Amino acid sequence: MTGAPEDSQRAARLAEDERRTKALEDEIRTLAETAGPAAATTRAIEGYGGELLGYLFALARTADDAEEMFSELCEKLWRALPSFRWESSFRTWSYAIARNLVREAYRQGHRRHVVAMSEAPEVAQQAAAVRTTTVAYMRSDMKRRLELLRSTLDEDDRTLLVLRVDRRMSWRDIARVMCDDPDEDHDKAAAKLRKRFERVKERLRSKLGPDGASG
Repeated sequence: MTGAPEDSQRAARLAEDERRTKALEDEIRTLAETAGPAAATTRAIEGYGGELLGYLFALARTADDAEEMFSELCEKLWRALPSFRWESSFRTWSYAIARNLVREAYRQGHRRHVVAMSEAPEVAQQAAAVRTTTVAYMRSDMKRRLELLRSTLDEDDRTLLVLRVDRRMSWRDIARVMCDDPDEDHDKAAAKLRKRFERVKERLRSKLGPDGASG
């Protein structure tokens, strides 16, 4: 049957992604409970930092803004972790914080400079390591695509595309990231987001080609 090998390979990749994510989530939660927020956040940044920085590159107006936001995000994750209730995955929670950070920054019309996290140097060191290994790629290979996304889509559409296509998040997790009302029904929100995603794909097909947006 046409498409069956590709579908099987995609399902296998998704299953492997889920296995790795679950193992990382378990490790982060164990560290939070036994070693404290700095150790847990350091491991989380090691595991998720590259993709979170990539998300910020897709949303920020400039590469410099993305890097600065990433430093602020790492600080926010560390400081907020003790109050995190684990009602979602750490990964989903991180993206929700990242999205809110971008929106707040541009609503205010300026970026604030982030001071070094002297109270948690291991977190700052891991954030710096992620930037070192990720930024060069983001500034080169992804430049054309990100410029196209910025010129074509608004912030929420970019978030939707990145989370579904690049991060392969479930619709319920995407709803958790994008719902501004904490009491909103995530299943209903997910259904609305699926429809919005289809509209976004249609808008991009002529610019990115038939394989530019899938999911």
